[in-house]
Amino acid sequence: MYKGKPLTRKGDMLYYGKPDDKYIITMKILEYETIKNLKVAAKVSIELQHNNPSLRGREKVVKKAEREGLYKALDIGNIWLEDALGT
Repeated sequence: MYKGKPLTRKGDMLYYGKPDDKYIITMKILEYETIKNLKVAAKVSIELQHNNPSLRGREKVVKKAEREGLYKALDIGNIWLEDALGT
């Protein structure tokens, strides 16, 4: 959970938002860096997507960006998602 919404990870992909909402955030870790023997996300791609299974690939994407670090990616993703959902 992050700010009251589910955050799920599968490999390098992260999914943020409720599965039954109209929109969801997807994040892909593009690059890692090692800090004190710990592998952390260095560059992350973020997409605000329509959560509609009938849409495919690029049809789903509403907004897209890249950020340095997971925190910055989550921050912009949360803003986009709240704005899209009107919360």
